[in-house]
Amino acid sequence: MAFTLNIGKCSLLGNYRENNEDSIDVRLFPDLTVAVVADGMGGQQAGEVASKRAIEIVPRELRKNIAPNLNADAVKGVTRRAIVQANEEIMAMGALDKDMKNMGTTVVMAIWRKGPELFVAGVGDSRAYLIRKGKPQQLTTDHSLAQALVEARTISAAEAKDHRFRNVLWKYLGSKEVGEGPDVSVVTLQAGDRFLLCSDGLSGVVNDDQLAAFITEQTDVQACADGLGQLALDHGSRDNVSCIVIEAVEA
Repeated sequence: MAFTLNIGKCSLLGNYRENNEDSIDVRLFPDLTVAVVADGMGGQQAGEVASKRAIEIVPRELRKNIAPNLNADAVKGVTRRAIVQANEEIMAMGALDKDMKNMGTTVVMAIWRKGPELFVAGVGDSRAYLIRKGKPQQLTTDHSLAQALVEARTISAAEAKDHRFRNVLWKYLGSKEVGEGPDVSVVTLQAGDRFLLCSDGLSGVVNDDQLAAFITEQTDVQACADGLGQLALDHGSRDNVSCIVIEAVEA
């Protein structure tokens, strides 16, 4: 089955922030589509700089190194290296400029090569979801201290939702913990699949079932992305809110 993607995107300052440290982009290359959401951190303008660099570097590296004949494992390797390259460049910028010393950013992305597979990867706590037949599946793992406690079986997943360390990240772009890059998921597409890439300004205030219900009932992906941004604000989000909605349709 051949597919095409419909894509909507939204990034909002929100009601409580002075500047938007989130960055989003959708790059449409001839044989490659790359969608990226990054949520910067570091104070002043540093977070904004880090997230902007992430959405520039990652698509650049993917475009340079993903050839049409690469198999899935090779694409995973290229994806990890693109993230490592972004991490190295962001760390180098922080080392050269004292105002950028503590900057960092999350990143979550989806990569499509006009085939039956979508590749997904993330670092930090920006998330990727698959909504299939109305049911949500989180495709990425949060790199927060709260999630690390869940994996160590110190606290439950339910406790992690309100834990004081839920927003404290141990891995993000700008940190040595990125290592050789994150796990990369491969999803075999089905017609009607919808994917959500988002910052925690959305996923931190709207639960998975609410996200899935809202995304399922929307017919237009751009209206869906805009509506998700407003939904986060209606739920009291105190952060910037950014998302990309991707729909797989039969060509």
